[in-house]
Amino acid sequence: MSADRKGSWAAQRHQARALAMQMLFEADFVDNPAHEILIRRLSEGPVPDEVAVYARELFRGAWQRRVELDDIIARTAPSWPLDQMARVDRNILRLALYEMLESSEVPLRAVINEAVELAKEYGSDASSRFVNGVLGTVAAGGMDPPEAPAVAPGEQ
Repeated sequence: MSADRKGSWAAQRHQARALAMQMLFEADFVDNPAHEILIRRLSEGPVPDEVAVYARELFRGAWQRRVELDDIIARTAPSWPLDQMARVDRNILRLALYEMLESSEVPLRAVINEAVELAKEYGSDASSRFVNGVLGTVAAGGMDPPEAPAVAPGEQ
């Protein structure tokens, strides 16, 4: 793969991650069905097909597995109860953890770096350090993932 192709693919993945995180944030914040948020957000403007496909995959997967992902977050950052954690941070972590668990083609370091960049872009001054710490702990094996994937009620 050429350097230009790799660069454009990295930019598309970044755009997809940002879009997926925004959809996760919205789904976490309002009481609209996840599929309606997905349809609306993907139809709001021109989104390249590759970006839409990856954003859809990340959003659906992270939203459907949020119970499992929230358990990992809670066990990794016990000093920060999920309901008191900034929504942006929580949803960046959900997104990155889902990608860490599901994508063998993206290196862990790349997933963590992308999550840190999203935290810098959308979170508070401390978000990037917090996100990096939680994901670094999981990546280093400081957390054992749950034995069976948990799916949120009504999201099967």
